[in-house]
Amino acid sequence: MIIANISTPLLGMVDTAMVGHLSAAHYLGAVAIGSMIFTFVFWGFGFLRMATTGLTSQAYGENNTPKMQAVLMQAIWLALIIALLLLLIQLPIRHLALQLVSSSAEVEHFAAVYFDIRIWSAPATLINYTILGWLIGREASKAALVMVLVINITNILLDAVFVMGLGMDVDGVALASVIAEYTGLLIGLLLLRYYGLNKAGIRLSLSKKVLQQSRHGLHVHGNVMIRTFLLISCFALFTTQGARQGDTVLAANSVLLNFITFMAFVLDGFANATEALTGKAIGRKSPVMLKKALGLTAFWSVLMALLFSLTYLLFGQLIIRLLTGIDAVIEFANMHLIWVIIAPLIAVWSYLLDGLFVGATRSREMRNTMLFSALCCYLPAFYLLQPLGNHGLWAALIIFLAARGLSQSIYVGRILRLADSA
Repeated sequence: MIIANISTPLLGMVDTAMVGHLSAAHYLGAVAIGSMIFTFVFWGFGFLRMATTGLTSQAYGENNTPKMQAVLMQAIWLALIIALLLLLIQLPIRHLALQLVSSSAEVEHFAAVYFDIRIWSAPATLINYTILGWLIGREASKAALVMVLVINITNILLDAVFVMGLGMDVDGVALASVIAEYTGLLIGLLLLRYYGLNKAGIRLSLSKKVLQQSRHGLHVHGNVMIRTFLLISCFALFTTQGARQGDTVLAANSVLLNFITFMAFVLDGFANATEALTGKAIGRKSPVMLKKALGLTAFWSVLMALLFSLTYLLFGQLIIRLLTGIDAVIEFANMHLIWVIIAPLIAVWSYLLDGLFVGATRSREMRNTMLFSALCCYLPAFYLLQPLGNHGLWAALIIFLAARGLSQSIYVGRILRLADSA
């Protein structure tokens, strides 16, 4: 899962590098804004992946194959409905999103171009979330790796063809993403067939009995959706406030956010393992398995966070130069590098505990801790630190990450007891 997750931020870095070496900063700013919009629109529905993982892992622990298939198909139907709604209301979404982001006319124009192309990947993207969640939940990590690598390698290759080969700009980056998602969907469907999904499983997911029993699953989906939208909203606020300070600040922050994203996806590899093992332990009613899994993933997560901080300290300026050749952006990013150096040590706990909460399907607690962190910590810090400019913006983000880990830790003991009473 770490290998699979690493490919996603690498793709983001390739996107940044492709447009970061074009002639002007507004291309980089446009991709940052466009990506932020789809982070909100698509990742906002990331609950399709997380809730599916938790529900599947518990069914896997119970060795209940029909239940696993029902969980998958219900998530796919939900993903299709959401995707079709997004396509129907795409113009209002684009208009509202660009109105909320104060940026230059050039950035707004190219961000709209990016949006109009990439929105058509919605069905494939959301169904891919559910397939990945199901594969992770049943511990088919190699299959998940294959699927993610196909998507991201296809995307990277098409980025090079469209931008470097055909001379396209943000439209090439967006088109590459659309084609890659549908390629990944094809591979995902083949993997589902390999792992035994059949017509009987599809019919079972639509049966009256299963639909009546699916209320818990819908409850989990709903709470994780609220949690995810709050998380994405905090990062969206970060990006939009950077945009209000000018194209250079927006571009520099987008470069530095690649450091955060890369770190997050690597640490999420351990969180994914925690999700699957937690659900399996609860399904098997094994507190020993649960405690062992959490201890091992905690050790390796903290070790990896230390390595990230050390790497960013030693090589951060070099990485920035690899991502952009614009001198003003490089200088401004270097001024704020300290924040991404300390971020891994602060953020590691929230990523680890997310895995525990997802595997235990404790969606209400996930929602409540995110509400506290976003509304009671991030927003007040953001408001009070505005006089510090972009440094204040980064400080508020670090406070938010710390608040998530601290508030989640309150529930660890309660979740550990679930395996005893499951």
